[in-house]
Amino acid sequence: MVVCVLIPRFALLGALGDRRALLSEPVALAPESKGGAVGEVSAPAEAFGVGQGMRMGEALARCPALRLVPPDPEAVRGLWHEVLDRIEGIGGAPESERAGAAFFEADGLCGIHGGDLTGVLEATRRALGRSARLGAGPSRFSSFCAAQQARARRAPVQVEERETACFLSPLPATLLRSRPELASLPDTLDRLGIRTLGELAALPSRAVAERFGHPGLLALDLARGRDTPLDPRRPPEPVLERIELPEAVSGQQLERGLELLIARVLARRERRGRSLRALAVSARLVAGGTWRVRATLRTASADPQRIQLALASRLAELPAPADALGLEVEAFGPPAQDQRALFDARGAARRAKLGEAVRQARQAAGEEAALRVLDVDPDSRLPERRSVLAPFQAP
Repeated sequence: MVVCVLIPRFALLGALGDRRALLSEPVALAPESKGGAVGEVSAPAEAFGVGQGMRMGEALARCPALRLVPPDPEAVRGLWHEVLDRIEGIGGAPESERAGAAFFEADGLCGIHGGDLTGVLEATRRALGRSARLGAGPSRFSSFCAAQQARARRAPVQVEERETACFLSPLPATLLRSRPELASLPDTLDRLGIRTLGELAALPSRAVAERFGHPGLLALDLARGRDTPLDPRRPPEPVLERIELPEAVSGQQLERGLELLIARVLARRERRGRSLRALAVSARLVAGGTWRVRATLRTASADPQRIQLALASRLAELPAPADALGLEVEAFGPPAQDQRALFDARGAARRAKLGEAVRQARQAAGEEAALRVLDVDPDSRLPERRSVLAPFQAP
């Protein structure tokens, strides 16, 4: 059985910090960019018709007393890591793709928590408190739906494997949005008159595959109670550097600060000679709140100039002046041993031979003798739309 831990409005809770009494008032996360949409909202704000993703002008028109709170992704991330650490403290191996929702297998924990699933859920409740919603089911998606039906400070909702189909059947198809790859599918299903998971599960697999492709088959499996195995998080290797900045720093000064952070990260002993694959740039804003953006390098590297080039463009997304800048390594690559220079001479010779072969083939059979496959729409359900043939440019 899979246990789902669901904490609603977690991003809003993290941004409020010790001001959680404001949840009894109309409160919403401020847009991350000018003219954007509001984030998570409190229950009183929902009573006025304000919802997450609504434009700020419309939200203020519906609720003039709405109070906006600057988002704080750094605080949210720290709080959520504490929640995952507590789950690991009871023996669970959590999987989490976003703050506020985590999953872990309960079968291996029954022996140390009373011998059954109820004991595992009680241990989870003691570790996380009464505010978390708990659900259990034979798959990730069914446990998430069970947690959606549960309420804080009440008994968890458990779904047995033989009851999964009956439990999922009346639920709305909008629950499929919990999977990022299916975010837009419920709108299409609604236009086709398919509004519940039971109606989706009744469709033939061949018709769903022809109309929606792989996302449709994934949604069909979820509606029928099947899901992919969990992928627990790996032990983190925190490598973080932070510097304080003068007030209202921008432009070239920010880039110099980033250059200093890159040099410090590359000099850390924890790196152990490895290259960097993914990094996160964060900032503490002068007006309050924090900002964080993740960048994945196309090729893992330990070259400071290449890393600077990949991260400098992200600094333009900073929404307000910052008084602190941070850089954290989120994923390491292989050992930093760049030996491409050893193959330059051999590669040049191979490219020259390839170019001569292409020219000879075109001389003998025409310009269409050498073509290359160009991917256009790899996800299309029609094979002829996935790729086209384009002229091969001889080196």
